Amino acid sequence: AALDFAIDHRIPHGGWCPHGRKAEDSTIASRYKLQETTTSGYVQRTGWNVRDSDGTVVFSVAAELTGGSKKTVFLAHKHGKPVLRISRDGSPTSPDQALLHFIQENNIKVLNIAGPRASKETGVSDFVKLVLRNALLSQQP
Repeated sequence: AALDFAIDHRIPHGGWCPHGRKAEDSTIASRYKLQETTTSGYVQRTGWNVRDSDGTVVFSVAAELTGGSKKTVFLAHKHGKPVLRISRDGSPTSPDQALLHFIQENNIKVLNIAGPRASKETGVSDFVKLVLRNALLSQQP
């Protein structure tokens, strides 16, 4: 969702994907400007995206994180990188303002956006796009 948002709004994007451009349902399209890691696993991709960013925001629908999203938060702490959790069914009450504050407070130039797959949390894609639109596009002149 975040990559599609970036492309749709001509926002530069990048990052890492598993070797072979492995995705849950097929392969990752070339329109996404991602570099391949050396392994086909998701842990290396997640770690490198955390490592190579200034901070990470983890979106979810559910208030509690599981799986790779939980691992992302762990890796952010391990790398000493700021991390923000935004949950549709949890907190914060104003997610777009929380995201803007996080970016400004931590001087984020490269933001890693993470979260569960849409197949695991229905509605997460729409939630991500809504928060990004409200936070980022409201700042444009």
